[in-house]
Amino acid sequence: MNLLETPTEGTIEFEGTNILAKDHNIDELRQKMGMVFQSFNLFPHKSVLENLTISPIKVKKLDEQLAKDKALTLLEQVGLKEKSSSYPSSLSGGQQQRVAIARALAMDPDVLLFDEPTSALDPEMVGEVLGVMQNLAEKGMTMVVVTHEMGFAREVASRVIFMDEGVIQEEGTPAEIFGSPKNPRTQNFLNKVL
Repeated sequence: MNLLETPTEGTIEFEGTNILAKDHNIDELRQKMGMVFQSFNLFPHKSVLENLTISPIKVKKLDEQLAKDKALTLLEQVGLKEKSSSYPSSLSGGQQQRVAIARALAMDPDVLLFDEPTSALDPEMVGEVLGVMQNLAEKGMTMVVVTHEMGFAREVASRVIFMDEGVIQEEGTPAEIFGSPKNPRTQNFLNKVL
């Protein structure tokens, strides 16, 4: 959705703009899209606070003190304010992923894009991250989440798209997809994982 990969066909519309068109600045659009990756992608040589403030200061030209204040508020929101001076290597996987979420939020995105945000975590840490994401959903944050966490998708999503081999097999509300899937591939998948 933010063109880390270039689609071979179709269109992607974001806020009324076809992002595949050549007549716009993709970097400006990317500033409206927060990314949370599987592997956290935190800067290891920077503290948690520095990880959260670097982009707002350098890209959005936010005042350093305002960026720090905002970062601390976001760290409190994800339950990690006390870790602001820590470095990523001293944090658990769940803590690093929550820092990554706070870092994405520091840019005030219109949408958060999650790529399997819990796949690299120990099972005990998954709940921490999903709890933060559920809280964001309840506050109205638009999120696009690629996940195998079917319970989370059923509970939090407003729309579910089931894909197989890069093709949309079925889409609908959580009640439709989980309660009465129509596509045999969707049915087979859900029978195996639920």
